[in-house]
Formats: sequence, C-alpha cells, structure tokens
Amino acid sequence: MAFMVRPSAAFMVPEVNARQQKRFRAVNFALMNYTDSELRDRYRFGRESINYIANILREDLERPTQRSHALNVDQQLMIAFRFYASGSFLQVIGDTMGVDKSTVSRVIVDVTDALVKRKNEFIKWPTQECYIRQVQDGFFALGGFPSVLGCIDGTHIRIQAPTRDEPAYVNRKGYHTINVQAVCDHEGKFTNVCAKWPGSTHDSHIFRTSTLCEYLERSHTSISDGFLLGDSGYPCRPFLQTPYMTPQGNAQQRYNDSLCATRVTIERTFGRWKRRFHVLHSDIRMSPSRGCQIVLACAVLHNISILLNEPLQDDNDNPDEQPTVDTYGGRHDGRGISDHIANTFFSS
Repeated sequence: MAFMVRPSAAFMVPEVNARQQKRFRAVNFALMNYTDSELRDRYRFGRESINYIANILREDLERPTQRSHALNVDQQLMIAFRFYASGSFLQVIGDTMGVDKSTVSRVIVDVTDALVKRKNEFIKWPTQECYIRQVQDGFFALGGFPSVLGCIDGTHIRIQAPTRDEPAYVNRKGYHTINVQAVCDHEGKFTNVCAKWPGSTHDSHIFRTSTLCEYLERSHTSISDGFLLGDSGYPCRPFLQTPYMTPQGNAQQRYNDSLCATRVTIERTFGRWKRRFHVLHSDIRMSPSRGCQIVLACAVLHNISILLNEPLQDDNDNPDEQPTVDTYGGRHDGRGISDHIANTFFSS
C-alpha cells in the first residue's frame, strides 16, 4: 500500500524577496567640528594642512557624479588619514566614521594612488646647488661630518603573510615584512624611497640593485660630489661612507663617532614616520604590492608634514660653516676616501 508524504513546511522553498534597497548611513564627521589639536590627534594634520592636501589631490578625488551621497574630497581624506594614523581594521574605521567597509577600502585605494602619483613632487633627490649646500651644512651642524648628501638605511614594515612567495617575506626575526630603503636629508625629509623588496632581502642588495646606486655610480666622479652615510651593513664606496669595523687610532675613532652622530638622523626619521602613521606599525592587511603603495603614500605625507611645519618635527640648530673636501689626490675608492676624511678632519 503506497503512502503519500506531504512535504514539511520546513523544507519548502521560501519565496524570493524583492532586492533589498541599499541604505546609506549618514557620514558623522565634518572638518569644522574639530579643533586643530583634535584633528591632529585623529588624522595627523591640522585644518590648513588638510585643505592644502585636498587642493593638491582634488583633481583625482572629486567624484564625477551628482548623487547626494557621494563623498567629497575632505571626507575621503579624513577616512584615509584615519586609516594611516591608526592602522585599524577597515570595519572599525567604517563603524566609527559612519560609512560602509567597502567604501573605506575604496577610499583608501583612491587616496593612496593619488598620493603615490605625486611622489616625485615631494620626494626629491638634491640636485640644485643651493639645496645641496643647505643639506651638507645641515648635516655638518648635526654631527660634524663634511659633504653629506643624505643618510641611508632600511626599515621593516610588517604585513600579513602573502599567498605568493610567502617565505621571501619572512625577515630575520621571523615575521612577514617589506624591507623599505630610504634616504633622508638633515631635516628628516625623505629624498629617496624604495619600497618593493620582501623582508628577507638584505639592505646591501637593495642598494646595489637600486636606481639610486646606478645614478651615484654614474654621476659621482670626485670627493667634492659628496656622499651618503650608511651603517656597517652597506659596502664602503666612494659615494657611500660606512664606519670602520676596527678603528685604528684616534682619527678613525672620531670619524666613526661623527658618522654615527650624523647617520642617526635616518633612524630618528623612521621613528617619527612610524609614530605619525601607525599603519606602518600594524599588519597591513593587503597584498604586498598594495602595502608598498601605502608605504609610499605615507612617505609623501611625511614630507608634506615637514614642509607645512606640522608637529613631530625636531628643531635644528643653525648650521656652522663647514670646511670643504674638494682637494683629494688619493685613490678613488670607499676606504681611501674614509682615510682621507679621518686624517683631514678628525686627526687633531
């Protein structure tokens, strides 16, 4: 005898609802609601600086739409700056500022790309004679080392483990990073930034294969052209001076002391840079390529902050008049120039 089983209501296919209408949350922030101090606490820039950056990026960030819910340039900047300043999850930033997580992600990409597009305007190698002299005088006032064009070092920016080439991004301390090479001037402004190498790459390799090294090898012809200062992880070259590993005598020891006192500028610059933009401390929850773009964007903003005299900038004393090092007839190699500098300026 056959039985017919009536289908249970629990297994019946529910009726498909009509598409839910998209809801827009009111954006609960405005530039005029905060004092300059409150703006700097949250976004790292005061009102005038935000307006300055907005004017620079307006062409790229203005939305070609008449919809009433489109974010204006100031709102986009404040979302991105909040991310750079805090390094928080996108969802947290969205909940805090009253926008969807997808909107936060899209805004960060747009602002980052707009800043990176202008990196050559704000991250410049010293080529003009007046600027070169200003940089050399500034470094001489800091540590007494002559003819310094910049200080070079690498710093690791932590990222999440990538899906491709994951082992290459594990640094010597055992976590995933991008190794960023940078050069700064006496004020702590970046004059060259290379942010594309995995964390396992050694500093010397990054420099040796960089366009900066290629440029210096081609353009540096005499000691009067000046040089970079680096730590012992770099090779000593005519255009890159490093400490003596085992200094012999008072002159070489004073050379080392002066070099270290001057080179610490890049370490202080990294410290101020990361204090200003906490995203450089946290895991950048994006691909390595997008993480590199964020690093460059924060480097541009760092230089802008110094240009506009925003806080977190060290005060510099007036530079003393420095001696020249344009008379040198010895061998044109790294240690030959080191010996000349040590014996000429640090032997007494």
